[in-house]
Amino acid sequence: MPEGPEIRRAADKIARRIQGTRIVDVVFGIPALENREAEVLGRRVEQVEARGKALLISFSKGPVLYSHNQLYGRWTVCKAGKRPATSRQLRVALRTDTDFEALLYSASEIELLEATEIPEHPYLSRLGPDVLTAGVAELLARLQRREFQRRSLGSLFLDQRFLSGVGNYLRSEILFFARVSADAKLGRLTEEQKRALAESIHTICQRAYLQAGVTVPLEEALQKKKAKVPRYLYRHYAFGNGKRACRHCQSAIQRSIQSGRRYYFCPQCQSC
Repeated sequence: MPEGPEIRRAADKIARRIQGTRIVDVVFGIPALENREAEVLGRRVEQVEARGKALLISFSKGPVLYSHNQLYGRWTVCKAGKRPATSRQLRVALRTDTDFEALLYSASEIELLEATEIPEHPYLSRLGPDVLTAGVAELLARLQRREFQRRSLGSLFLDQRFLSGVGNYLRSEILFFARVSADAKLGRLTEEQKRALAESIHTICQRAYLQAGVTVPLEEALQKKKAKVPRYLYRHYAFGNGKRACRHCQSAIQRSIQSGRRYYFCPQCQSC
């Protein structure tokens, strides 16, 4: 499932191409939006933004298109007439007066909302701070909130009410870099561990955004790429690297299930 950094990158790409342009053709490929194309047709794209794992496109004096990619959804932008060859199902197509199209494939959660509905939306209204806009101080303050202290980190980091935009791979990488266990209760961490966790959240999420999902330091990633190491072998230190050596202690990275999702960790470095 795309996580916050991927959705923010998609929003940025769409904004560069269609924000400020006028919609000249619309296709909605889901029954829930059948015959609602006229609500968007002819309107100007005012804003494209990411909120956690959701993407919002606002139209002048009109509705807001809400989408959540879930597991298989994917946004892309192309020139009209040059759509990608894919077996995915087209859910939304927005063609502009500059002949660029924003296309959404395979997503299952798409709505047209009035601006007044957004504050009460079941998903949007419950989002915690966005991990890509929160600074270390705000993240540290979040880690001090009383209502989260009895939660285990493994489940807490998948709760969008805690922090929005974190998903499976970010959870593994954040906890690995902070050297804390997913089984640990937040309230049992020392102040030093909480600060390390806040710094890890900030660093890892910014790397993932700036480096298109890569969470290792940029210099190392570029060296591996130059050496023609496959991307999947250097993208992360923990996630997806079961049985490979930990970069810190050389113990084998292990795979487990936390809150129903895959989780990767070092049993030596993350023993507390």
